[in-house]
Amino acid sequence: MAATAIDRPPAGREPRLDHVRLACLPGVGSILRRRLLDHFGSPEAIFAATKDELLAVHKVGPKLAAAIATLAGSRIAAETVDLCRRRGVEIIAEGTSGYPRLLAQIDDPPPLLFLKGRLEPCDSLAVSIVGARHATAYGRRVACQLAGALARAGYTIVSGLARGIDAAAHRGALDAGGRTLAVLGSGVLSVYPPEHAELAVEIAGRGAVISEAPPLATPIPGAFPSRNRIVSGLALGTLVVEAADRSGALITARLAGEQGREVFAVPGPIDSRMSRGCNRLIRDGAKLVTNVDDILEEFGPLFEPTKAPDGREVRSPAELRLDKVEQTVLETLDRTAADAGGGVREIDIDDLVAGCDLAVSRILSAIGALEMRRIVRRLPGNRVTRI
Repeated sequence: MAATAIDRPPAGREPRLDHVRLACLPGVGSILRRRLLDHFGSPEAIFAATKDELLAVHKVGPKLAAAIATLAGSRIAAETVDLCRRRGVEIIAEGTSGYPRLLAQIDDPPPLLFLKGRLEPCDSLAVSIVGARHATAYGRRVACQLAGALARAGYTIVSGLARGIDAAAHRGALDAGGRTLAVLGSGVLSVYPPEHAELAVEIAGRGAVISEAPPLATPIPGAFPSRNRIVSGLALGTLVVEAADRSGALITARLAGEQGREVFAVPGPIDSRMSRGCNRLIRDGAKLVTNVDDILEEFGPLFEPTKAPDGREVRSPAELRLDKVEQTVLETLDRTAADAGGGVREIDIDDLVAGCDLAVSRILSAIGALEMRRIVRRLPGNRVTRI
């Protein structure tokens, strides 16, 4: 059937608005949104499609096709962009420089993020902490303690701003002077639960409040499982602290595993309903956590170098825990390798000693510590290299 004037939206739209229009489509979750993008290639192409072209996409019916046609000619996207400008909400599209690198690597990254606050390069050194909404006092205390310890080690804490474990994790990071990211199932200007509105303001001041939903979107049940992939996707690993058999935290843990990220769990009493999910995760292969070192020792080299909170470039999360001597030796190793040029990675320890204004015994001790942290490796012939 030939396209009619109604089938095709007006030409000449600003491309950025089509990204926002796509986010504003009612009743469209992340899976269907990704299906539309995969089929048409871009938001612009989706809103330029005819009704018949839209109906050819699996799970797109007449009602959704009509909604797409209506939105194509509406002012909702322009009004949303104007609202974001007035209320200090940043809009970050997939594929742009500000988009979180770790999140971009998952199978279904959100095409658009609405953000209150600020993302920093160091946020790629992140751990997600999730768990039961109806957490016990023990669970809240452990989540707060572990979040604080991770924050002091230089990690950003990611969670979902929910009651219970999520709120305790955010609070632990903030109290430790660290950064934290909250991923919402609602819009960033429609915080849920409402009693966490002040906590959200604190988080935005020392991190970011993030959602793929438009800023004023109210929470709907289907949005919360969908946001879990963002919670896990923003982090190197996910820690579960208390979870019942059907807890949403277990969905986040499963998604973390599917995304190739580490999964951790805090054990609990075998007769506690709130510990069943965690105990089962451990049985099935999750890393058992009794203190922060159980998490820190599990992380190896990063996908690519990133910035630490103090501005240093790091290649492994373990570098966040180095003392001054270890940091000096590692910086000298990197500098000596760079000066050698030609892609040299193996450095003679004598050259390392010559480049450090430290006692040989302290340098050798630092090399041993760096080796234990799996940052460097000693080689035959008195040589050392980055892992």
